[in-house]
Amino acid sequence: MNRPSMSTRAAFFGTAVLALSALSACASAPQGGATPTAAGSAGKSYTWWDPYPQHDASSAWAKRVNTCGQQAGVTIERTAYDTTALTNQALLAGQEGNAPDVILLDNPAVSTLADAGMLTTMSDVPGSGTMSDFGLDTARFDKNLIAAGELDGKTYGIPIGANTLALYYNKKILDDAGVDPASIKDWASLNAALKKVKAAGKKPITFSAIGTEEGSFQFLPWFWGAGAQLTRLDSPEAVAALDLWTSWVKDGTAPNSVISNSQNTTWEEFLTGEFAFAENGTWQINSAEKAGFPTGIVQIPGKDGGVAPTPTGGEFITVPVQKDTGRYSATKKILECMTTPEGLVETGTTFAYYIPSTADGRQAILAKEPDLKPWVEAVQSAKGRTSDNLGTKYPKISEAMWTAVQKALSGAATSADALKEAQAQAKQATGG
Repeated sequence: MNRPSMSTRAAFFGTAVLALSALSACASAPQGGATPTAAGSAGKSYTWWDPYPQHDASSAWAKRVNTCGQQAGVTIERTAYDTTALTNQALLAGQEGNAPDVILLDNPAVSTLADAGMLTTMSDVPGSGTMSDFGLDTARFDKNLIAAGELDGKTYGIPIGANTLALYYNKKILDDAGVDPASIKDWASLNAALKKVKAAGKKPITFSAIGTEEGSFQFLPWFWGAGAQLTRLDSPEAVAALDLWTSWVKDGTAPNSVISNSQNTTWEEFLTGEFAFAENGTWQINSAEKAGFPTGIVQIPGKDGGVAPTPTGGEFITVPVQKDTGRYSATKKILECMTTPEGLVETGTTFAYYIPSTADGRQAILAKEPDLKPWVEAVQSAKGRTSDNLGTKYPKISEAMWTAVQKALSGAATSADALKEAQAQAKQATGG
């Protein structure tokens, strides 16, 4: 990949900060301010940035990071920012030439930093048989997950795990309505289930269609499940997906509040016990267990059957370019420690169930938490938002898409017209 010159990179970083402000993590943890923490004083100091300010120096997560530093023979100086602040700070650090040794990034941000020439490559695309700058074997990571860290045939980050979406259901409501969740295999059977719930006098489904990245995140399973591609927002398949959502709002199957619902708001609606289904993510597992009614999940179905690809949430470990390339040796040991099967399981349980990104990691977490099997299956069929080499084009496409969703659900335009306008907007914004 051609690297931008320093002057070009400086201009790029300024615009990238604005573009990435929309791409906060869709599934993760509460947000907060910067929380610097340091581990011990022995060994050479290595800097680590992550988006987990809720995990302070005494937390299991901080101890995990510190242990990996100790195993590499170095001291970790960890700083935690909220997701948006971390990305912006990383871009500024790259511009100033003082990037940390390791950054955990929300996965859509990896391609932006890579495109700016800020990140080392981990290795070539898994299965190519060749190694590149950093020399880390990436073949053991799931191809569908690591794809979010790839750009122009190079791998710039590795997933510490992934979370994604499914349909939570209220078992009591479904039982009362005579709905077997196992019957939901495609859109037709889902619609049949929703009609039974509505006929029983209950609220069928809620989701988040807010005009932000969260709205795109929740729309993508239906969009991809219809066979649509992000390079053509106005395809018949895309129109079918938006028509599905629009029909639900028009006939009262879904509440009008979905237009302004965040994922958290949607979840609060579900916890009232009034809704049969809610689209939400892995990060609500613990909350669902504490709900005042029995819950379960079904995979979001594809239009004509099968499991719809759902977008992946979660962070990637990345390694910024260092002038002193001798530092990479210890950094590699830190990354290897973080991504052992045991390490992936520890990370997964720390963050309310990130699903490990390797086969041996998944096997290990299922041995401890067999109830996670449906979520493991969901992650295995998931897809990165910047996959298909969309890279830095994705935020612009996403904005056009969520704008179209808002217009269609509010009745300002038909699905076809809204998506036609979205495609023109995305084409102009991405230059192609």
